[in-house]
Parts: sequence; C-alpha cells; structure tokens
Amino acid sequence: MTPSQSLRLVIIAPDLLEGVATDPHARRQAERSRQLRIGLLENGYNVVAVLPADTYLDKRLGELQPDMIIVDAESEARDSLEHVVMATRDARRPIVLFTNDQDTSHVKDAVAAGVSAYIVAGLSPERIRPILDVAMARFEHEQGLRRELAHARTELQDRKVIDRAKGLLMQRQHLSEQAAYDKLRKAAMDKGLRLGEVAQRMLDAADLLG
Repeated sequence: MTPSQSLRLVIIAPDLLEGVATDPHARRQAERSRQLRIGLLENGYNVVAVLPADTYLDKRLGELQPDMIIVDAESEARDSLEHVVMATRDARRPIVLFTNDQDTSHVKDAVAAGVSAYIVAGLSPERIRPILDVAMARFEHEQGLRRELAHARTELQDRKVIDRAKGLLMQRQHLSEQAAYDKLRKAAMDKGLRLGEVAQRMLDAADLLG
C-alpha cells in the first residue's frame, strides 16, 4: 500500500443535484467536482465521504477521522472554508482547497486560518498527487513547529513555577537554593512527575494552607 492509498480523505462540496438539470453554471461545477473526485481515485486516494459544509460538519469529521480534508468550492469558497476551519479547530488536519474562483483576495486569510494549500484551476490529474504531498508535508512541518512552541512555553512556565517553589522552600525551611532544588527533584522522581508539576502542587498546597 502506497502512502496515498493509506490516506483517508473527506471532500467538502456543495450539493449541486437540484440545479444541475436547469443551471449551466451548476452543471459546469458538478462536472468539475466529478473530475476532482475521479482524479483523487485515479491517484489511489481513499475518499471516505463527500460532505456539505454545514453545522454538522465537526461531528461528521469527528466520526470519520480523515487524514486530510479536500474543499471543492467555487464562488462560495470563503463560506466553505469558514465552516471547515471552525470544524477542525480542536483537531487540526491538513486542508486543501480546489477552486476555479479567480478572486484570490482571501487566500492570505485562508492560509493563516490553517489551509495547507489553496489551488486555483488545479484539477488536472497529474497535479493532484504533488499538491497533496506538499500540503501534507507543510501541515506536518507546521504541526512540528506548534509542538516545539508549546514545549518551549511549558518549559518557560515550569521554570517560573520551580523558582517560586524553591523560594518558598528556602524561606520556610531555611534551605539553600541547591538544597531546595534537590528536594523538589527528589519529590518529582519519587512521584514519577515532572519537576514543574511537583512545584505547582507544592505552591497550590501552600496557597490552600496559607
């Protein structure tokens, strides 16, 4: 199984069935949407569902747990993106938007909101795989940066808490800074906790006892 075949994709697309019979624009968009789905399948991607961008989207994505979200939109691209971004804010996933809408004034906002790739008129089958590969790589890189930032913030917060806890031990038990640190470290090792967690618990207890 290739990497593309292991990816589970959900397509977010409008329901065009009602207007296809009478609306030439709807027919063109329906055909474009069909070509996108064919291109994804021909490239070996596993399309698990096609969903509308509605208020139930977050629940449906939570049930399906896709690896990537494909947004198929045209003039309603902004509205579709807003639904998708809101639905994935608590469980981020790579988002790729395919559109023929030439108005790209909101591309910057879309990328800032979490869209990994914004593709205008990019439906040729040979372009789909590299587009999705780059989108996934970019998403994974950004997720790595977010983890590093979260880790750095945790370390900074831990240092502040540990310094406060050391100061409290030094004041109340008349310990040196090193002795206070060693006492916190031993408690962390004994309890199997991070040093910052032990320091925070000690401060919480001190606040409770006064």
